[in-house]
Amino acid sequence: MGKVIGIDTGGTLTKLAYLNQEGHLMLEVFPSNNMALVKDWLEKHPEVEEIGLTGGRTEQLREALETMKNIQYLVEFEATLKGVQYLLKKEGHDLDEAIITNIGTGTSIHHMKGNSHSRVGGTGIGGGTLIGLTTIMTGVSSFEEVTKLAQNGERDHIDLLVKDIYQGMDTPISGSLTASNFGKVAITEDVQYRKEDLLATTQGLVGEVITTLSIQIAEQFKSEHIVYIGSTLSNNPHLKEVIKYYTVLKKHTPIFLNDCGYSGAVGALLNSIEHQNSKQA
Repeated sequence: MGKVIGIDTGGTLTKLAYLNQEGHLMLEVFPSNNMALVKDWLEKHPEVEEIGLTGGRTEQLREALETMKNIQYLVEFEATLKGVQYLLKKEGHDLDEAIITNIGTGTSIHHMKGNSHSRVGGTGIGGGTLIGLTTIMTGVSSFEEVTKLAQNGERDHIDLLVKDIYQGMDTPISGSLTASNFGKVAITEDVQYRKEDLLATTQGLVGEVITTLSIQIAEQFKSEHIVYIGSTLSNNPHLKEVIKYYTVLKKHTPIFLNDCGYSGAVGALLNSIEHQNSKQA
């Protein structure tokens, strides 16, 4: 069997997955605004005979590849589910039912049950929002720099907390919860905000919106587990901590896959492997 790869063409990043000679999963990533880099990678790997393809920028990649290689297309949501199920088992999670929250440029939320799934919600808040806001406010547009600096940021003097409203009184809910993201800025004068604090607060806003929506949907479907995936979580411990805190607080179990941004590429890879096997059967 010739070498098969899977490619997920996301709004911001294009992810690539394949199995090496030892059968280990290998992963690559490229910026989606430069599909020529993917073509260059493929030209350096002439042993690739078939490509499993998924994602919103599929046609742009087809144009870059022109007629090279056999291509098997799989709808993005189908590829993501297939990849999530594979990665869950690979990482030791035995789940038949869960909410899948995919945090990419925006966020899409699915309900998985067995081998079926349905899209049950989503929001335009995601990694694109994060980088857009941090660029406007701080000039930091590098995802790697945002995630690094945000770990050293403080939010308490920017976000308005529940305990800030109920000063000296018992709070009806946990006083550490956010009452208003960035709410203290409107009632505080002449404060200089550190870049790290603004980045951490922006991540808090993005994480809390996504988690709140995910929890509401999980409660609707009576799902204990919420599986959080997507490139925005990659090497981003601060955002994961925001999401974990809110999820556990609402008595749900968060799961973060190690290869969280590659579910679509892995699913596309598996689909093409199945296609090759069926041809040879």
